[in-house]
Amino acid sequence: MNIQSFDYSINLLSVILWQYNEANNLQQLIQNDQNFYDENHVQFWTSWYTNVFNLQTANDFGLFVWSIILNIPIQSTSINPVTQDIFGFGQFKNNFNNGNFYNDGSSSGFSTEERRLILKLRYYHLVANGAIPNTNKFLNFAFQGFGNCYIVDNLDMTVSCFFDFPITYKLLNFIKQYDLIPRCTGVRMKFFSTLQNIFGFGEFRKNFNNGNFIGEI
Repeated sequence: MNIQSFDYSINLLSVILWQYNEANNLQQLIQNDQNFYDENHVQFWTSWYTNVFNLQTANDFGLFVWSIILNIPIQSTSINPVTQDIFGFGQFKNNFNNGNFYNDGSSSGFSTEERRLILKLRYYHLVANGAIPNTNKFLNFAFQGFGNCYIVDNLDMTVSCFFDFPITYKLLNFIKQYDLIPRCTGVRMKFFSTLQNIFGFGEFRKNFNNGNFIGEI
């Protein structure tokens, strides 16, 4: 994502003809205008470029603007309230060591960097051709700060996407829902997290009677 450099500076003093080099009052008026432009015009556009235009550095407001442009709802990500029975132990549905399984639907949104990642993936998905080398090059760029992510062609009209870091289920489900990893038409995408924390018992994470939980996610 190479963005050209912009020069927002304005040199009003350059309009003064040499005949007015000794016109102190005129020069002071123009200097006052120059000071105003330096403080307001240049600062405004510099901040706009950093906080909105450049997706790499945009703040939450800028990312919201990008979400409108790219038509992806990064703000509306709350989980629907759960009404059915919840698996867990005791009053608060705790598991053994890691808090509880229950979510009442009050969770909202992603972190700023997760939103930035989603928007990068969305943008690339709109312009990508689905080629494996190109996609892997972009995924290496997009997932900086998260971990390694890459795809592999299984040569059977499926592609496997691997996350070499413990990606959250909320982020993974959002990526799946909006089909954010580029792929060719008609190709099925499979997702795997090699470091995902899996709930279960013993060396192979078995549940009580039904094998183990580990597998494709």
